[in-house]
Amino acid sequence: MNVLLVLGAILFILMVAIGGKKGARSFIGLFLNFIVLFLTTLFMTDPNADPIILTIIASAFISCINLFYINGVNDKTKTAFLSTILTLSILLLLITLVTKYTMTQGFGEEETGEFGAFSLYIGVDFVKIGASMIIMSTIGAIIDVAISISSPMREMLIHNPLMERRALFKSGITIGRDILGTNTNTLFFAFFGSYLGLLIWFKDLSYSFGEVINSKVFSAELITILCAGIGVALVIPIASWITAYFFVKARDKNNMI
Repeated sequence: MNVLLVLGAILFILMVAIGGKKGARSFIGLFLNFIVLFLTTLFMTDPNADPIILTIIASAFISCINLFYINGVNDKTKTAFLSTILTLSILLLLITLVTKYTMTQGFGEEETGEFGAFSLYIGVDFVKIGASMIIMSTIGAIIDVAISISSPMREMLIHNPLMERRALFKSGITIGRDILGTNTNTLFFAFFGSYLGLLIWFKDLSYSFGEVINSKVFSAELITILCAGIGVALVIPIASWITAYFFVKARDKNNMI
């Protein structure tokens, strides 16, 4: 516990020293996000609750925390929030279908030993739980890309007030292309780092390459990475179009007044 407190204190000091008040809000936002995820997990254990609806509600709260609480309520965060929710809605349909037909929900063969003494008939829909897990793993990257696009697009419009909507949209796409590769690589390295022990275990068990690829644990995580990458790719044109549309519309309205 002392190590956790020390590391948390170091993180807080660095975030405040570098980010100031926004850094302090970001640190508090970590705990708020944890509370949202914890409560969502508790509600998902209720057989009468719909995990998909709970995921949408939790995603909306997480988006509000990371956008409005940390960065304030302004035109940039509003367009980023709208882009995030729209992207998650599209992605949720895709993820539900993928989880259903790939049958990667539930526990893999490598994990069953730990649950051998427990009953898995707990009355919840594991397909929806699996889809919810993927969404929760994706939302952070989608929010990050959305605000990373809307913020510089706003700055470009401020420095070039006569920019047309099409040109502003193309600028957003260009910005998105620059951050697409780094974000997808971040998702990949996060997966590899968290499952490094599992990969070593596969080697010790003399798994062939085909057995590793077809393992439910490996396939489920790989599907998570691919779905997250799809979400990151989708949010780029969505955020660019929404930001360009609303920013230019607001500029024209103000000029008319």
